[in-house]
Amino acid sequence: MADRDIGTGFFDAADAARNAAFLKDGYVIGAAEDRAALDRIRALIAGIAAKALDLPAPEDPDAFLNRIGDRVQPSKLNDFRLAVIKGMNAEPWLRPAYFAVARAAVQCIVGNELCMQRRINLSIQLSGDTSSLLPVHSDTWSGDSPFEVVLWIPLVDCYRTKSMYLLPPKGASEIQRNLAAFSGRSAEDIFRDIERDVVWLDIPYGNFLLFNQNLPHGNRVNAEADARWSMNCRFKGVFTPYADKKLGEFFEPITLRAASRIGLDYQAPGSFSE
Repeated sequence: MADRDIGTGFFDAADAARNAAFLKDGYVIGAAEDRAALDRIRALIAGIAAKALDLPAPEDPDAFLNRIGDRVQPSKLNDFRLAVIKGMNAEPWLRPAYFAVARAAVQCIVGNELCMQRRINLSIQLSGDTSSLLPVHSDTWSGDSPFEVVLWIPLVDCYRTKSMYLLPPKGASEIQRNLAAFSGRSAEDIFRDIERDVVWLDIPYGNFLLFNQNLPHGNRVNAEADARWSMNCRFKGVFTPYADKKLGEFFEPITLRAASRIGLDYQAPGSFSE
């Protein structure tokens, strides 16, 4: 899409710049728009994690989450993670709070009539753990709609290998054109081919990442001293095409406007002769 399509008198300057940056880079990083909501989410997750370990709620959630590798072994990590996911998604306020962390950014990039993933996901990557890797992939390669975006929120400072990487749009277009050449080869082969071009995203706690999940992305072994904790959730326009993840099954409308509700409910009257 040409630059001229972004901001021709309809966007304000800030929204036009944010959309242009998302198209150019494949992502935007911003400060939490509702820091209190983010802090509340982190306290919730730290408390659920501590309870799963028969510990009191931590006074310092940041230190507790960063050093979780001192308390949870890699062999127990997935069961622990699933327990935390279950507990956090049981809270009815979680999803509205999650959206509040980046409401303006999501509405700027995606639209104001949104559907949101029904369950928020959580990733935990211990230092040196090889069992929690996400090989390079594009979500659309496995059946996601190209209209989806991912809101990725760290619960600790994420940097270098403690974070995730993404291949910018220029390199992604080349891989997309030549993907058939990797038939029969592994995701590791693809990563080695793009390794020099990927961007590692540094996202301190208190910030969010909104990224284009059509672009190849993933993580590597966390070579930093502390654990990574990050949440992710998908958003898309209610009226954009769906793929394997369906409305009502995976997605739920959250900001359907009055005119759309009226239109969806409208039934044309029968003729006077009926």
